[in-house]
Order: sequence, then C-alpha cells, then structure tokens
Amino acid sequence: MGLLLCVLGIAVGTGNIWRFPRIAAQNAGEDGAGAFLVAWLVFLFVWSVPLIIAEYALGRKGRMGVVGTFAKIAGEKFAWMGAFVGFVATAIMFYYSVVAGWCVYYLIKMTVEPLPLSAAAAQGIWDGFQGGGFPVVFHAIAMGLGAIVVWNGIRSIERANFVLIPALLIIVLISLGRTLTLDGASEGIRFLFTPDWSTLAKPRIWLEALTQNAWDTGAGWGLILTYGAYMKSRHGVVKNAVITGIGNNTVSLMAAVVIFGTVFAILGASMSKAEVLAVMQTSGPAATGLTFIWMPQLFAKMPGGSLFAILFFLGLSFAAFSSLIAMIELSTRILVDFGVARRQAILGICLIGFTLGIPSAINLEFFANQDFVWGVALMISGAFIAFAVIRHGAARFRAESIDNQDDDWSAGPLWDTAIRFVIPTLAVLLLGWWLYQSASVYSPDRWFDPFDPFSVMTCLAQWGIALVIFILLNKWMARRTLESGAGKTEPE
Repeated sequence: MGLLLCVLGIAVGTGNIWRFPRIAAQNAGEDGAGAFLVAWLVFLFVWSVPLIIAEYALGRKGRMGVVGTFAKIAGEKFAWMGAFVGFVATAIMFYYSVVAGWCVYYLIKMTVEPLPLSAAAAQGIWDGFQGGGFPVVFHAIAMGLGAIVVWNGIRSIERANFVLIPALLIIVLISLGRTLTLDGASEGIRFLFTPDWSTLAKPRIWLEALTQNAWDTGAGWGLILTYGAYMKSRHGVVKNAVITGIGNNTVSLMAAVVIFGTVFAILGASMSKAEVLAVMQTSGPAATGLTFIWMPQLFAKMPGGSLFAILFFLGLSFAAFSSLIAMIELSTRILVDFGVARRQAILGICLIGFTLGIPSAINLEFFANQDFVWGVALMISGAFIAFAVIRHGAARFRAESIDNQDDDWSAGPLWDTAIRFVIPTLAVLLLGWWLYQSASVYSPDRWFDPFDPFSVMTCLAQWGIALVIFILLNKWMARRTLESGAGKTEPE
C-alpha cells in the first residue's frame, strides 16, 4: 500500500487537475470530447502501462537510481542515458516547485480573502502575485517542504503519501459530489463523455492523447524506477502498474467532471456552448488561465464557493507536492549512488533546485520555455527506458524480472512487442510531431533561434548540451555507481 500510494503520488499531479480538462476541451468535436477520451484510454495501455511495468521491474532489479540502473542492466556504456532521464526529471523539478508554490499561495489567498467576483479581479490577483517577489518566496517554501519530507528516506516519503494521496482523493470526491448538485453541470458532463467519432480521423487527436498519457502518468520519467528500487522482491509489478495507470486516469476523469461541470454550470446560463468551451480552451499566461484566473471567480458565483475554492487549491497543492517529492528523491538517489551522504545530497539538490528554479519563478516566458523543452524531452526518456530493456533482452528481462511472480499477472509476449517496437515508434512520432509544431506553429519565423522560447533550436541546444556532458562523463558515472556499493539497497 505504501508503494502504491507513493507511485500514485508520482502519477497524480497538477497535470491531472490542471492540464487534462483543458486538453480534453481543446480536442473535443462539435458534439463532445468522448472520442478524445477513447484515444487517451487506448494509449494508457499501449504506452503508459508497458513503461510503468518496465520501470517497476528495472528499479527492483537494479536496486539503484536511474544512472546506476542503466549502467547495471543496459551496460556501462549507457550510463549517460540514465543520466539524461534523471536530468530531464530534475529540470522539470526546477519549475515544478514554482507551480507547487503557486498552488500554496492560492490556497492561502482563497482562505483569507474574499473570492474574486469578476475576470478583472481574478486577473488582478494573478498579476499582483506575479508582479512581486511572492513566486520566489513560495518556490522556496515548496522546495523546503519537499526536502523535509525526503530527509529521512523512503519511510518518511511513505508517511507523507499516506496523508497526501487519500486526502487528495477525498477532496476530489467531495468536489465531484458538489459539482453533481449544480444546475447545468449535467450539460458539461454530457459534453465531456459524448463522442464525436469524426475527430478520430484527425492524427492530432491521437498525438495529443498520447502526449497527455506521457505527461500525466509519470511513465518514462524514471520516478517509478527510483521508487521501484525499494520494492520487496516478492511484490509483483504488473498488477501494481495496472493499478497505477488506472488510478491515475480515474483521478483525471473525476477532475475533468469537476471542471467541465462547474464551468458549464456557472457560465452556461450567460454564454453559449462555444463561448464556454473557448474559456476552457484558453491557456492564459503559461497555460494558467483556467486554473488560476477562471476557477476562483467561478467558485465565487456558486453557493458555498469559498469552501470549495479552498478544497480545490488544497487538492492541487497535495497533487503538486506528491509529485515534487518524487522528483527530489530521484535526484537525491542519483547522488547517493555516487557515494554522497543522503542528507548532503538532499541539501545540495534542494539548494540547486531552488537556485535554478528562480528564473522560472520571476519570468513566465522562461517558465514556459522550460516546460516546453523538458516536457517534450520526456519522449526521449520513455524511449531510453525501453532501450534499457531491449539492450538487456526484452523476453529475457520479462522472464527474469516480471513473469512467474506469485500473486501477480504475467506481462506476456505482448509486452515484449510494446517495448521493442511500439514504444520506440511512438516516441519518434511524438518527438517529430512536437518539433514540427514548433517549426510550423509556435515559432515558424525563428525556429533556428536558440533564445526563442518555443523554437526547434532551443530544444536541440538544451538537449544537446546535456547529452554531450553526460556522454563525456559516462565512464566516470558508470564506474562510480557500480563501485560505490550503493546498488546493494535492501528493499524497504
């Protein structure tokens, strides 16, 4: 149970509550978003679950963080791949802590002050927050709280998730119950689940559904691999992976019901369906519009809205912290594998994380750049995770580390096919699609400019710098992790 709650803490993050409803609205047809949900569920079992199985098994077999696991299982020549996977998650941690800080600030704001009654008032709260030093202060608070949780190791992480995840689920269920009582909410919920099958003929729908799975389940990040290092040998990975994936997507669906129901109930009386959808589809600054600007004023217009605004941002804060904790642990575990004392590693990671997160805290354009660059890099991370298994031998790895486990299901040859062919193909398609979007939509005139926040070159330059450094350090990293003895971790 501790393991499952920790991994659900990875999977259930702000992407479930913040991003998923917006992406569902953006990919809806005229009749509804149900067809997008079908594509999204397909990729849960085609992309996310196979990778989650791989990560659990790699962590349990390697008993190290991502760098040591790649060196041990894929071979010493490929420690650089593990380092890249770890760095991508760490780079996301730098600005994810900023998001966690936003959530905490809004939780306090919704608790102590009246809710904004208009769009201008809601925008004023956001602008006032971003215009001062508060984002840096709350970024520091978030990173500090994360450090406290991981300070005493996996047991304290378990204890934190025993509080965070059940509390988050209770908050989502209470919010869901309240939404179902709102007049007009049924129209939004009906739209969410009504399929417009013609949209499935558009490749974009499938690519967006795959991207959402890659981002909101935590598959391929290396986070589940890190927690897998602490699994007991007798615990199977297939059931845990399926529960993790289904649990994550269930929370996403419940959050979408809350958001769709609330927005349609409050705005539907004065706006057309197209106008309501336009509100849901609008990203706002750094994709914050729906969550931080629209939701507070919507809560202000419903009975008991103050309480539910507090619950909403409390749940968002819990979701953010459960994922942030995992990111800090991943980075810490890499340093521990290099022979650094755990508490020194935590202090170093959190100080570096705070420092390198400051640009994202003070500049939303820089924040958006980092979110784009390292979010897309997760496709490379997923491919590298699959490569580690392929290099070892997918069928051999499955026989040794996955199948024939008491009280667990078998992954079977279909899993081999997914890891060897499907995951690499989808990773290449997604990577190509996002770079094409960059060159044709986001930054068509400055695709070659590494300082443009959404250009092709900003991605290639930042990825390239990281890859060159890790390839040059490969021999040292492999030797250090394999000789340090850190791989002798006993399961918790």
